[in-house]
Amino acid sequence: MEKRKQTFLGTGWGFPPTFRVELGGVEMLSDEKDIESSLDILLSTEVTERIMQPRYGCNLSPFVFEPLNVATQTMIEKIVKDAVTLNEPRIVAEQITIAYVPENGRINIKIEYSIITTNTRYNYVYPFYLNEATNLTR
Repeated sequence: MEKRKQTFLGTGWGFPPTFRVELGGVEMLSDEKDIESSLDILLSTEVTERIMQPRYGCNLSPFVFEPLNVATQTMIEKIVKDAVTLNEPRIVAEQITIAYVPENGRINIKIEYSIITTNTRYNYVYPFYLNEATNLTR
């Protein structure tokens, strides 16, 4: 079995979990990729969905059919900022912006963040939209 390298920012399972024979276990993500995966999971999880962590998640589904006005944008930004602050201790969310993509009825939630331990800046874009009656990945 291959020895997994230790990283400064941590290592975690990829999502969805992928088991690989050549690795002798589950495929792992490290550093910035692990943070991006964590943000993706956080933003797609409803609060109370996780049994052992009832405060984990981000309640975005009620906004699917809401009009995209200033009040809705501000509320989404606040919900995302609070969720990231509470559940992702490796980063500081510096700015969250909402951009409407009219071609496919989607909003992009852009999170500009800094990694606390390295003071390195990154950004992450979460595409928020409704997949009707499907179980497709983004």
